[in-house]
Amino acid sequence: MVLDSFDALKDLYEEKRSFTRRIVMATLLCLLMVCLLIARLGDLQLLQHEYFSTRADDNRMRVVAMPPVRGLIYDRNGTLLAQNRPSFDLEVTRDQVDNLDALLATLAPVMNLTPGDLARFKDRARKTPRYRGVALKTNLTPAEVAAFEINRFAFKGVDIQAGLSRTYPLGAEASHLIGYVGGISEAEFSKLDERQYQGINLIGKLGIEKSHEEELRGTPGARIVEANAAGRPLRELEQRPGAPGRNLYLTLDAKLQQVAEAALGDLDGAVAAIDPQTGEVLALVSKPGFDPEPFVGGISNRQYRELLNDPGRPLYNRALQGTYPPGSTIKPFMSFAGLAFDEAGMDTHAFCSGTYYLPNTTRKYRCHKRSGHGTVDMRSAMARSCDVFFYQLAQGLGIDRINKALGNFGFGRATGIDIPHERNGLLPSREWKTRARKETWFPGETLNIGIGQGYWQVTPLQMAQATARLAMRGGGFEPHMVHAYEDPITGTVTGVTPTPLPPFDGERPKDFESVISTMESVMHEPGGTAYRVGRDAPYRIAGKTGTAQVAGLSQTEDDVPTLDSTPKHLRDHAWFMAFAPIDKPRIAIAVLAEHAGHGGSVAAPVARQVMDQYLLGKVIYATVTLPATLDAASGEDSTEFDGYVAPEERTTSTPVAAPRVAPPMITIPAQAPGAPKPAAAGDSPADAVEAPNPEAGFVAPAVAPPRTGDAGERAPPDDEHPEPPAP
Repeated sequence: MVLDSFDALKDLYEEKRSFTRRIVMATLLCLLMVCLLIARLGDLQLLQHEYFSTRADDNRMRVVAMPPVRGLIYDRNGTLLAQNRPSFDLEVTRDQVDNLDALLATLAPVMNLTPGDLARFKDRARKTPRYRGVALKTNLTPAEVAAFEINRFAFKGVDIQAGLSRTYPLGAEASHLIGYVGGISEAEFSKLDERQYQGINLIGKLGIEKSHEEELRGTPGARIVEANAAGRPLRELEQRPGAPGRNLYLTLDAKLQQVAEAALGDLDGAVAAIDPQTGEVLALVSKPGFDPEPFVGGISNRQYRELLNDPGRPLYNRALQGTYPPGSTIKPFMSFAGLAFDEAGMDTHAFCSGTYYLPNTTRKYRCHKRSGHGTVDMRSAMARSCDVFFYQLAQGLGIDRINKALGNFGFGRATGIDIPHERNGLLPSREWKTRARKETWFPGETLNIGIGQGYWQVTPLQMAQATARLAMRGGGFEPHMVHAYEDPITGTVTGVTPTPLPPFDGERPKDFESVISTMESVMHEPGGTAYRVGRDAPYRIAGKTGTAQVAGLSQTEDDVPTLDSTPKHLRDHAWFMAFAPIDKPRIAIAVLAEHAGHGGSVAAPVARQVMDQYLLGKVIYATVTLPATLDAASGEDSTEFDGYVAPEERTTSTPVAAPRVAPPMITIPAQAPGAPKPAAAGDSPADAVEAPNPEAGFVAPAVAPPRTGDAGERAPPDDEHPEPPAP
C-alpha cells in the first residue's frame, strides 16, 4: 500500500505536463507584457509623437512675443511730437516662478525696488495672464542692468527685455492734444483682441494716442529661442517679424502751438486755430497742461493726487471739455440771424441809454456802458459791442429763430474732431428747458441769450469752428487733427480727405458779407473794441471781443466791481474770435482766458500773435501795458471801449493793409525708411519767433472791467410771462 503511493508520487509524465503548462502560461504572460509594452511604445512614438515632441520643445524652446514699433507722431512740418527711445525693462513671468513673494523680497534690494514699483507690478499682474511677462521696473539704468546680470542665476522667471519707451518732446505744451500711452487695464484688456496685443503692455490713453491707437499700434511679431533647464535663453532659432505702426502727420503746427502757449503767459485758458479752407486744426492749446511722460511708466499715487488737487486743473482739456458762456463773441452770429430772418438790416437803429426794459416790466437789462452809446446801427453796435442793440434784436427774433439760425454754425453739438471726450456744449432752446428743467421759457432769458449769457455753453473749439464757417461764408469742413499717414516700411504717404460740413438752410451770401464787414470794424476802425490790436496788422482781420460774466449784479447794484476787488473765481472770462485775411481766409481762431477780464485787452492780443506767426512767419505784434483812462464826460472806463467814430467824422484814416506775406508751402515728403525727417520751418536762428516775453504782456487795469451784460439768471416774478412761439 505504501509502495503504491510512492509510485504515484513519482509519476514523471504528470510532472512534465504540469511543468509544461506553467512554462506556457509564463511565456504567454511575457508575450502579453511585451505586446503591451510595444503598444504603449507605439502610442508614444507614433500616435502621440506630435504632443510629446511639442512638450519636449517647450522644455527647450520659448516663443517670445515681439511688440511692434509704435508709430511716430509728427506735426505738419515734420517736427517730432511723440517718439520712441531705447529702454530696458525688468519683467517677471509668474508661470516660471515657484514663490513670487520670496522672489520679490530677494530681488528688491538688488534692483532698488520701491514700494511704488511693487504696487504697480501687482496691479499689472492682476490684469495680465500668468504666462505673459509683467514689467516690474521700467527704464532701467545701465547700473541696474549690470546688477541684475551679475545675479541672474538666482532669479528664475525674471528677465530683462530691451524695448522702446514713449517720449513727448513738447511735454505739457501739447499734452491734451497728443495724449499719452499707459499700461493696459483689466477692463481694456477684456475688450481687446489678445492676438493683436501679444507682448504689448501699453495702449493709448488720451488724445491722438488713444483715438488713433489702431494706426499707431502695429502688428506683433515673435521669436523662438532655445533655453536651458533654468529657462535662460541660449540662442535664437527663428524670428517672425511683425509690422510697425503707421506714422501720423498731424495738421498741428508745433511752432504755432508754442507761440499760442507763450502768448497766454500765466493765464489759464484755451486757444483753438483752424484752417477754414480744410478744417485742419493748426493749434489746440489748453493751459495749464501736464507732463505726460510719468503716465507712460506708471504714475505714482502721490503724483496723480497732486494733479487732481491742483487748483489749475491741468488734466482738464479746456479746448474740448471747457464750456463757457460766449459773451459778446455771439453777436456776429446774432447779427447773421437777424439778417437771415429779415428781422434787422445794416441800417437798423436802436437807442442805447445804458439800460433796456421789456414791455410792462421794471427789470433792468444793462449795457456794459452804463451811460449808453446813444443811437447805434448794426455796424456801430458791433464795433462798440452795444448790448442794448442785441437785446432788441434778440427780442425781435425770439428763442426759436435764434436756435435755428445759430444751430447752423455748430453750436450745441460736438464738432466731431478726432480727439476723444469732446463735450457738446449747449445751444439753449424752448424744448431743452422743458425737457431738462421742466420749466417754460421766459422773454428775459431770450435777451440774455442774445448777448451770449444765460444758459449758453460753448467750447473754444466750437467757437473756432463757427468762426471758420463764417469765414467760408457758410461753407467749411469738420475739424480734424490728422493730415496724413505714412507707411514706415515703404515710405508711402496717404493724405486725409476733409469732410465737408452740411450747407446752411436758405443762406444768402450778402448776409455773410454784411456780418463780416461789421467784424472788420471791430478790428480796424477807431472805437472798435479790438482796434488797438488790429490797427497795425498788415492783413485785414474780422473779429469780435467778448467778456463773459461769471457772476451777475443785483437789480439795485449799479456800480461795477473792480477787477482787483473781485475774487478770481468770480471774474469775467475773456473771449476773442477772428479770422484772417478777410478776402481769402487762412486761419480762424478762438481764444478763451479764464477769469481774465476784458476780451479786447487780454484775449485779442493772444490771437493776434498766433495769426502773425501763421500768416507772416513771425510775431510782429508786441503786447504793451495799456493804461486805464477815464472818459471825462461819462466817467466810464475807456481802456477797451473807447467810443465809436462814424466814418464821416473821422480825421484819421483807417490803416491800409500791407501786402500779405505767405508762409512757406507745407508739404509732406515721402521718405525712405530710416531717412532723416524734415526739420520744422524756422528752426534756424534767423527764423526765430520774435514773440514778446509773456510776463511783459498786457497788465489788466485796476479799474472796473466793462460788463457784457447780466449773468444768466432767470427773470424775477414780474417778468415771468412765457414767450410766445415764433410764427
